[in-house]
Amino acid sequence: MNALLTDLYELNMAASYLRRGMHAPATFSLFVRSLPARRGFLVAAGLEDCLDFLESFGFSEAGLAYARDSLGFEERDLEAFRRLRFTGDVWAVPEGTVVLAGEPLLEVTAPMAEAQLVETFLLNQVTFQTTVASKAARCRVAARGRDLVDFAFRRTQGIEAGLAAARLSAMVGFAATSNVEAARRFGLRAAGTMAHSYIEAFPTEAEAFGAFADDFPGRTTFLVDTYDTLAGVRAVIELIRRRHLAEGLAVRLDSGDLGELAGQARALLDGAGLHQVRILASGGLDELDIDDLVRAGAPIDAFGVGTKMGVSADHPYLDTAYKLVQLGDRPVMKLSAGKVSAPGPKQVFRRGRMEDVIGLRSEAPPAGSAPLLVPVMTGGRRVLGRERLEAARGRFEADLARLPEPALDLRAPSGPQPVASAALVELTEQTRERLAAIRQGGAG
Repeated sequence: MNALLTDLYELNMAASYLRRGMHAPATFSLFVRSLPARRGFLVAAGLEDCLDFLESFGFSEAGLAYARDSLGFEERDLEAFRRLRFTGDVWAVPEGTVVLAGEPLLEVTAPMAEAQLVETFLLNQVTFQTTVASKAARCRVAARGRDLVDFAFRRTQGIEAGLAAARLSAMVGFAATSNVEAARRFGLRAAGTMAHSYIEAFPTEAEAFGAFADDFPGRTTFLVDTYDTLAGVRAVIELIRRRHLAEGLAVRLDSGDLGELAGQARALLDGAGLHQVRILASGGLDELDIDDLVRAGAPIDAFGVGTKMGVSADHPYLDTAYKLVQLGDRPVMKLSAGKVSAPGPKQVFRRGRMEDVIGLRSEAPPAGSAPLLVPVMTGGRRVLGRERLEAARGRFEADLARLPEPALDLRAPSGPQPVASAALVELTEQTRERLAAIRQGGAG
């Protein structure tokens, strides 16, 4: 993997470490400092892509030439970079796990230059994917058991982001995706209807419906709002009766007052005895829109969710950090105002309904609790193979059931607050005192 997928200052620091023979193992912890106002929980994601990157990490000859010719690195730096591979260990929270603010999502222990150079990529992947997975999970909460379909691909910020959004939405329970390549790549169900342009391409709406039913009789969802929504529903009813269509039938509402139109469409369909015809709603929806429709009792069977989920529109980022917590056998910490980081390799111990304790990796779990972080990479190689998506989905389902109700509130959530173990508190105070003594000695 291209080691230039990093920030310049990472290269600068790595070169300086390597020149000075600073090869001691360094542990960095990646975590989210605080949750956005409308997030009561997060869903850990991005780990699989991080492990792929770490396993293939290295500098190409073209990259080394650029580092020499355009960035001014010396030949001794290039030779050190050429030999560099990721040889470290990674402990991480598996994908699909519900996590809270302040809890490490992953920790890297590797020779200092290696651990430093991978910071940017790890932050990029974990931040983006956890952001989108958490937004999609909120849609899942809002839908209360109704089907969700990922429609995000055409509006995501890049092709890879669209593929990731499809995978992440499936991880938290979406039933299908419109993204065909994502369906192929990740083993998802592909779903799609027709566009308004298809309806407009035929002389009449009824002819368009008839043609589509001829061509795709087993998966016919009729887009009924191109001209007049209820007239479109009546045209569908007439077609179903005339053709004796029976399976895989739905109508899609994409504009207007979706709740009112869904009620009217349901009444028309039921009045015609077509109780099996489902109603799919789409059109700029997010979890709050879905929540409003569900609470109002709108007879909608499935929701297509696109832009606002795929870019996490209300909060498109997380305040993530990747901080050095130990170098060799020396715990370290940051003391900057508002950005204090706790020292030492850590573990998160969970019991009950997200009663989490952040402690030291070396301490025994409190009674009745289980550790969240597990070893996923040793000596630069995965401990296990690439995990199947079903495993992450099962993990999310189990954690979703354990979340307390205040954390699931979509408008004013109150998420659980992890606490620090006595051992972590003690190490933090010891490290703070040691750093204060060093500063005082330097000042003297």
